[in-house]
Amino acid sequence: MSLLAIVKGKGPSGFGYGSTAEEVTKGLDLSGRTYLVTGSNSGLGLETVRVLALRGARVIAAARTVEKARAACAGLGREIVPVACELSDPGSVRACVEKVKADGAALDAIICNAGIMGLPKLQQAHGYELQFFTNHIGHFILTTGLLDRLADGGRVVVVSSSAHNFAPNAGIEFDNLSGARRYGAWRAYGQSKLANLLFAKELARRLQGAGKTANAVHPGVILTTNLSRDVPSPLMLVARSAASLFTKTIAQGAATQCFVAAHPSVEKTSGAYFADCNIGQSSALSHDAALAERLWEESERIVAKL
Repeated sequence: MSLLAIVKGKGPSGFGYGSTAEEVTKGLDLSGRTYLVTGSNSGLGLETVRVLALRGARVIAAARTVEKARAACAGLGREIVPVACELSDPGSVRACVEKVKADGAALDAIICNAGIMGLPKLQQAHGYELQFFTNHIGHFILTTGLLDRLADGGRVVVVSSSAHNFAPNAGIEFDNLSGARRYGAWRAYGQSKLANLLFAKELARRLQGAGKTANAVHPGVILTTNLSRDVPSPLMLVARSAASLFTKTIAQGAATQCFVAAHPSVEKTSGAYFADCNIGQSSALSHDAALAERLWEESERIVAKL
């Protein structure tokens, strides 16, 4: 157990920093429920698929290619449906939406888990900075396209990060979404994670009265997933030297999204930001309702042109 798990202990939910995905779902019977998980072929996504399936759920496992999803999830259970969803490719995301609709099952939760982090050099997709496009716009297309498939009581869980605090002072640089005017790896990543958080909050507002919820989560710092594949290796060597004391395991990292997606104690909670399986503190910008609404409207404009 990490030093932080010992120091932080458990919160009001009965779970905390050191809780694992298996622990927070222990005793739950998810038979008859269907969950969609992006980034299902590795790391937190794969652990989320495994644990939900372990509790009896049917899981639509999305990855960049159907082959990656199928290979990663082989052996996890018969109720795993692999699908392709390359979030930086609108055509792939829309094809995923149509495939899920054709499947016919109502979705008990959409878990927006996939993402990229810390690209050292500017990369773009369709003229937009790649982290913003992949982490936010890709999930925006997917989720809004499937809202009519969300079951009564269904939940949307958007994986954000405490790194949303690294976002620019403006929060979202609407005049620099290409990243061309200035680019910093962690500012751009922070902006994308703030966008995830704002998206969840605005979606929660729009779902009011519908009996459906949307929340954002911070999984914690986990250095053993593919998310860190683009971070320069010298930095990772330094970071991993302290990993056993100050970071989470994959099983611990997947706990909060599994908790928010499936635990009955949060079935009516919406518009919140969870960390360590409890409601946490997020930046002042994340509570800016006008910023969240503007981001939604700008996202709609972006998507309409793709």
